[in-house]
Amino acid sequence: MFGVLIIVNMGCQAKPQKKNTTKIKVLEKKQLKKVEPKEEKRIYLDDKNAIPFFNQYAQKNKENKVRIITKFGNIDILLYDNTPYHRANFVYLTKLKYFDGTMFHRVVPNFIIQGGNSDSRKKMKKRHEIGRYLLPPDTKKGHSHHRGIVSVPSSEIDNPHKLASPYEFFIVQQSPGAYHLDGHYTAFGEVIRGMEVVDQINQLKIDSREMPISNVYIKIETLN
Repeated sequence: MFGVLIIVNMGCQAKPQKKNTTKIKVLEKKQLKKVEPKEEKRIYLDDKNAIPFFNQYAQKNKENKVRIITKFGNIDILLYDNTPYHRANFVYLTKLKYFDGTMFHRVVPNFIIQGGNSDSRKKMKKRHEIGRYLLPPDTKKGHSHHRGIVSVPSSEIDNPHKLASPYEFFIVQQSPGAYHLDGHYTAFGEVIRGMEVVDQINQLKIDSREMPISNVYIKIETLN
């Protein structure tokens, strides 16, 4: 008599699969990772593209107040909206921090204080990166060179049309104004607070090159 072999299939219970927590954590990190905004691509400015660039820049960047910070105190400036490419140029250079670390390098007693330019290697490199360009005058907007007016000097190159150096500016300290400059230089802003600081800088001792013997470094920031 043959025995009956009964095979009972107990069935192997499948082990629960482990979750790939490493992958999940990697995904979470990717999802939580802050997406940094891409830096606006800068173009090299020259005499051909500078004005179209600043006209467009003026439409997107509406700031019209800046603060010049010095060791003597702050000078707050209102930039005129009706000199758009001069305003835009000043705001652009301010945002690039070009002016930070430059100084009021020229002082003419009872006349002006002038700043922005610098012969330091760092600033020369910065200018090389930004571009080589001049700004055409914009002198028919009704702004006279009253005391406290911010204006822009002509370039030192052969320049019969009074094209302006974009990296420099001057503030009229003379009272009631320096009206012989009207029609020759572009007034593009005015001091709204801090003329006492302008007066103090204007009275500093200077050397034969009209440079203050004590350096007056500046930093400029937008206020709006």
